[in-house]
Amino acid sequence: MEIYNGSDRITKTFYVRDLVMSVDQQNMKIVKPNLKPNNPNFSSGPCSKRPGYSVDQLNIETLGRSHRAKVGKTALELCCTETARLLGLPKGYRVGVVAGSDTGAMEMAMWSLLGQRPVDVFAWESFGKGWITDIVKQLKLEDVNTYEADYGLLPDFTKAKSDHDIVFTWNGTTSGVKVDNADWIADDREGLTICDATSAVFAMNMPWEKLDVVTFSWQKVLGGEGAHGMLILSPHAVARLESYTPPWPMPKLFRMTKAGKLIEGIFKGATINTPSMLCVADYLDALNWVDGLGGVSALIERSERNLSVIEAFVAENDWINFLAQDKATRSSTSVCLVLDLPAAALKSMINLLDEETVAYDIGAYRDAPDGLRIWCAGTIESSDLDALMPWLKWAYAQVCS
Repeated sequence: MEIYNGSDRITKTFYVRDLVMSVDQQNMKIVKPNLKPNNPNFSSGPCSKRPGYSVDQLNIETLGRSHRAKVGKTALELCCTETARLLGLPKGYRVGVVAGSDTGAMEMAMWSLLGQRPVDVFAWESFGKGWITDIVKQLKLEDVNTYEADYGLLPDFTKAKSDHDIVFTWNGTTSGVKVDNADWIADDREGLTICDATSAVFAMNMPWEKLDVVTFSWQKVLGGEGAHGMLILSPHAVARLESYTPPWPMPKLFRMTKAGKLIEGIFKGATINTPSMLCVADYLDALNWVDGLGGVSALIERSERNLSVIEAFVAENDWINFLAQDKATRSSTSVCLVLDLPAAALKSMINLLDEETVAYDIGAYRDAPDGLRIWCAGTIESSDLDALMPWLKWAYAQVCS
């Protein structure tokens, strides 16, 4: 650090992650950074494409062909088998491509499986609370226990009962709060665990043996295209499907059994409805990238490294903090931050970062507390977050001046 003495002020020059910034101590004016992120796409959904992505690299031999043709079914089955291989799913777990993104997969699971046992639902952010609405107001189940917590916190998972079905999200995409362990789920449970893990799969260690139904979507952690969901079922979940028929009408898109038996084709590339084969090619490209990196562990490391960049920045600046109140439950994908700014000034800050083309779509989710939400999963480069941090400081200073 070099200090220059002047007649009416002292200017300090210092380095922040290889960027030179000047601070005028008289009015705390921070000079605009001179380095921008190479990729300003920090949206939490649809999320950033993988580094080096190009549509020209996609294998598009399936385009213009029937998804029922051999070439189409092979590609769709590969989505299932490669997902299972890369995630290291236990023997007997099935993976299927379904309609309607993560929401469609969750609805399919709840409408097909719930109703036989009492249900414990845990929610602490927007999407989890949406599942409560579906279970209580749409399915109209009567024996339901709801356990909720405010944004930034987790509910009391010790309330879960082993003979009840359990519905919860693994990572709160709109709150930046994740489940840090599954010790509260009984190994000898009689009920099913149904887990919305759309912003956790491929970014966090998942205890698969504890999870009977897991849903996620392509447009989250892997930066794929929207409209398609992934449904993972344990043998325990399959047994429920084959032994229990819900009392309500079942839409065609949700039907996973025929004559009391699982429709195995759904989990071998024979999708219920027509998928976008271009989106399929895009997803296979993402899976191939993950494999080339060294698998899921490499993606987890990238996400945790990205979180550490923001953690260091927050530690250095008292005007910004994490929405998650416990570090152990702090998400490494959807990182949610709160600032000591009124709503109007915060909006101006977000717009300023957008106008400067350094950060797109980083405002908090509409139902969440006002703040920033920065996507930090594996498709994001740490160098881009390094470049973004000084811009956050500059933009904050601009709206405060």
